[in-house]
Amino acid sequence: MYYGEQNDGAYMEQEEEWEREGLLDPAWEKQQRKTFTAWCNSHLRKAGTQIEEIEEDFRQGLKLMLLLEVISGEQLPKPDKGRMRFHKIANVNKALDFIESKGVKLVSIGPEEIVDGNVKMTLGMIWTIILRFAIQDISVEELSAKEGLLLWCQRKTSPYRNVNVQNFHLSFKDGLAFCALIHRHRPDLIDYSKLSKDNPLENLNTAFDVAEKHLDIPRMLDAEDMVNSAKPDERSVMTYVSAYYHAFSGAQQAETAANRICKVLKVNQENERLMEEYERMASDLLEWIKRTTPWLENRTTDNTLPGTQSKLEEFREYRRKHKPPKLEEKAKLETVFNTLQTRLRLSNRPAYLPTEGKMVSDIAKAWKGLEFAEKGFEDWLLSELQRLERLDHLAQKFKHKCDIHEEWAHGKEDMLQSTDYKKCRLNELKAFKKKHEAFESDLAAHQDRVEQIAAIAQELNALEYHDAPAVNARCQRICDQWDVLGTLTQKRRVALDEAERIMERIDQLHLEFAKRAAPFNNWMDGAKEDLVDMFIVHTTEEIQGLIDAHEQFKQTLGEADKEFNAIIGLVNEVQKIGMQYEITGASVNPYTTLSAQSEDGETEKVTYHHEDIANKWTEVRQLVPKRDGVLQQEMIRQQNNERLRLQFAKKANTVGQWIERHLDHLVSISLQSGSLENTLTQFKSFDTEVHQYKPNIDELERYNQEVQEAMIFENRHTQYTMESLRVGWEQLLTAIARNINETENQILTRDSKGITEDQMDEFKKSFNFFDKKKSRRLDPNEFKQCLVSLGFNIGHDRQGDAELQKMMAIVDPNGTGFVTFEAFLDFMTRETTDTDTAEQVMQSFKILSGDQPYITAEILRRELPPDQAEYCIARMAPYKGPDAVPGALDYSSFSTALYGESDL
Repeated sequence: MYYGEQNDGAYMEQEEEWEREGLLDPAWEKQQRKTFTAWCNSHLRKAGTQIEEIEEDFRQGLKLMLLLEVISGEQLPKPDKGRMRFHKIANVNKALDFIESKGVKLVSIGPEEIVDGNVKMTLGMIWTIILRFAIQDISVEELSAKEGLLLWCQRKTSPYRNVNVQNFHLSFKDGLAFCALIHRHRPDLIDYSKLSKDNPLENLNTAFDVAEKHLDIPRMLDAEDMVNSAKPDERSVMTYVSAYYHAFSGAQQAETAANRICKVLKVNQENERLMEEYERMASDLLEWIKRTTPWLENRTTDNTLPGTQSKLEEFREYRRKHKPPKLEEKAKLETVFNTLQTRLRLSNRPAYLPTEGKMVSDIAKAWKGLEFAEKGFEDWLLSELQRLERLDHLAQKFKHKCDIHEEWAHGKEDMLQSTDYKKCRLNELKAFKKKHEAFESDLAAHQDRVEQIAAIAQELNALEYHDAPAVNARCQRICDQWDVLGTLTQKRRVALDEAERIMERIDQLHLEFAKRAAPFNNWMDGAKEDLVDMFIVHTTEEIQGLIDAHEQFKQTLGEADKEFNAIIGLVNEVQKIGMQYEITGASVNPYTTLSAQSEDGETEKVTYHHEDIANKWTEVRQLVPKRDGVLQQEMIRQQNNERLRLQFAKKANTVGQWIERHLDHLVSISLQSGSLENTLTQFKSFDTEVHQYKPNIDELERYNQEVQEAMIFENRHTQYTMESLRVGWEQLLTAIARNINETENQILTRDSKGITEDQMDEFKKSFNFFDKKKSRRLDPNEFKQCLVSLGFNIGHDRQGDAELQKMMAIVDPNGTGFVTFEAFLDFMTRETTDTDTAEQVMQSFKILSGDQPYITAEILRRELPPDQAEYCIARMAPYKGPDAVPGALDYSSFSTALYGESDL
């Protein structure tokens, strides 16, 4: 069964299914009654009326006719004014006839059902009216009615999270779809970001309230019904959503109009951009053509190969890099022009006319002129290069030969004019002669190159080479230099022959000098070494031996003076020959590195060590008396040193033996039996005696200072040194002080711990027995043996080792590896006496606090002496327990810290 039929058969088939579901579900009837009533009133109020009960208020047909007139805008036939049943049927018939006149075929809906107040028929009729006048005209992208309305909802809500409109029932149940439609068109009315899918009732009420208040859409749906219904009524939702569509249709039309304007403006803007691009590209291209053409028309060079090659490279650079992009710009320019004209034609705009001089034809004409200027430019450049290359080849050949000749000739004039042969040895002079003969052969061989240089220069002049003056000047310099070299070569040959004869005589004299000077020089070196030799002696006997050896040396000086004069005579003769023939290198002796004093007092020096025979001989003679004085002074010093040694040794032997005796006596006191008080008295008496001996140590220090100032390091008269005596004295004083301190501590320990004299004596004897080295300390093994001797049961297994380690941790907390007597005594007293513990101190504090886990400063000041109370208050940490009171102090951690079990 269905109420109405439109032209779309498939759509009405769906309506039949909906109607069957509606008939079965009373909840849908309730939703439709409320929604359709609100929809009708939204139109009837325009006529100043409304309905309350939809099935009652339409029974007379008057308000039904009025509703149709309002929503259609048309005039219906005049209604019957009677109140009889047939009057009501007639008015309802007129309304139904009007509905059918709008293309809606009513099925199974008769006026009697409406007049009789049939709810189902009345709702079906109203739904038919809503379909025809509120939904049928909706059109979105060729979809109409329900499909168009659904597509409109989907488009508008697609950007929103948690919204997916697929139908007109469950998709709208949480209210977010309604809120999204409002926010999409009026974002100022709803803050969508604050909405949640988990609050459907709040979302629905928000949408309904905003739509009613700001969009003039009546509240057609009930939020509670929507939420509580398993599937909201589709007709009711569609009716309400259609009201949204019509409310926002004005905005939709504005959006469509804006899109149309944007589309038109976008076309215009793109056309204007293309026009501007064309104008810019045309201007740039014409400017480049104007700037490039004159360069291509220039057919001049600097007449040099590099300059012409540079111009060819510029042209190739132009063809490779500059022209191709411009050719692409020209093609792009034409493309832009054609595209622009096509776009203008398609959009019904007038054709584009570029600025004067920038037509496509103007650009083509300018480009043609560029290519005409370019034509033949490369061929001309290559031809010019070929001509210049021939000239450049000759110039390079001329330069190459000139460079080789000038490099060969460089320094040759200076070499030929040099008098270096007057400064060399005989063997070097012979080498100079051989070298000169080779040069004469080389000079003749270079004659051909000089002639070739002159011939090439003549050819370059004939071909009008651009740098011909420079070529001629260089050729003339080479020819002039060639003549000079020939003259100088002949002069040098004569000079070398004369120098050879003179140098052979000088060489004989040098050889004689070398044979006699070397032994004499060695003798003087040994004499100098002996005369200045540093010596270290410790006795008068040693210095007397040195004095006797020096007297024997002085007897040999007469013969040495005769040999010196003979050697100097050889040197003087060489110098005379050198001065006569201006041979500056005559004094250089190739056979020795020695030199000698000449007659006029000048020193001839060798190239290497610059050793001077004459000066060395003078130095030897001056060193002899100096050596006499040094030996005599040393004899006096050794006699004084012997006196100081005897003085120190006598005193040191006395003091050293005294210290050794007293150290032994100190050990005997510490080892003897008896009361600790008696031992302490003996130590203090012994200390007084030792300090009274201090003036003897001071006197010995003065003797030692005199010995050190005299640089005396050995003393055969005594085995003692000042350092060993100081150490012994300090050991004696330290041992006395340590023994006094240890004895006092032992008395204090004995008295405080209640140890008997016998126990103390037993501990002391046991410790001393196992202290084999008498070092006042035991190693771990000795400590273990000592404990075993005193009755401790320490096994030789792992458990015994563990027990020993625990004991060592107590007596040697710093890990030194040794146990001192004081630590040993403290350990034994703790093992044999009753001592206070941290637990006992904590228990005492607990009694003072009244069995509380904390104590206050007030109690401490009341129960303890002032200084001890303040001591505790300053060091106790605040108590942090749950039952703490203000100012509560933690006496537990304080007690533990007193016995070293934690830090204060």
